[in-house]
Amino acid sequence: MQNILLYLVTVLIWGSTWFAIEFQLGEVAVEVSLAYRFALSAVLMWLYCWWRRLPMRFSAIDHGFIALLALFNFALNYILIYQAQQYLTSAMTAIAFTTMLLMNIVNTRLFFGKPVAKRIYFGALMGIAGIAVLFYPDLDGLDFTNASLIGLVLVLGSALSASLGNMASVRNSRAGLPITQVNAWGMLYGAIGLTVLVLVSGIPFTFSTSPAFIISLLYLAVFGSVIAFATYFALLKGMGPEKASYTIVLFPLVAVVLSTLFEDFVWTGYTFAGFALVLLGNALVLTPFAKIKALLFKSKVHSQVLAP
Repeated sequence: MQNILLYLVTVLIWGSTWFAIEFQLGEVAVEVSLAYRFALSAVLMWLYCWWRRLPMRFSAIDHGFIALLALFNFALNYILIYQAQQYLTSAMTAIAFTTMLLMNIVNTRLFFGKPVAKRIYFGALMGIAGIAVLFYPDLDGLDFTNASLIGLVLVLGSALSASLGNMASVRNSRAGLPITQVNAWGMLYGAIGLTVLVLVSGIPFTFSTSPAFIISLLYLAVFGSVIAFATYFALLKGMGPEKASYTIVLFPLVAVVLSTLFEDFVWTGYTFAGFALVLLGNALVLTPFAKIKALLFKSKVHSQVLAP
């Protein structure tokens, strides 16, 4: 029951953050917007830890892995995502980001030695085929200056960054590090790193007073960062990166619905076919053949019982 609740919260929040990000683009630079987001998240996390009197001391090695988590999950990942959504709708970005599921499985093998089942390869090929179908109208011309292709490359880079951050999170969990304090430090490191990047790049610290920008910033900081990362990392700790990654399959459904309602996202034959292939590929990756056989056998037995 607890895992179901964690799944529900993670899917609903992250499924909606893709749409909320749209209101952060334009007047304020991406890096500045992210610095605001994670600075606010870090303040909230540290206030919570102070209120609960949680221990905040870690070894130098642990801080190194927390910094890696911050780099990949709280900085680079989102820089690429925000940039990608300047070229793609939130729906297309969310769908393409599901490739992180496959990257998690491969990286778990590389970093932790967990074997990869054969069905993973079939699922990966199906997922890749789905992405190719989704972006076929842009791939057809092979024009790599096309905005959609630039967005796709940025999303795939973001998915890889997030997957590497997940590996750091798995390491931290195996080392017995508490999720809440790790996230507090990680978001602080992320905010500091983003601020340094802004200063070094000479990007001006501007701020938008529009209600849409402020409300979306608060939503992304409180729900999209503080709450969603806590629930997702709890799933990573309790279930492992393969099963926890199932949220990645589900939150595009939320993103697509919102994008269709508010962004005039237009469904085409390529969209239906590509989305179906991506979902089927991910479902194949996450469902062991033994379970599939059991379901088919149960269905066959049930049909025989009902037969006259």
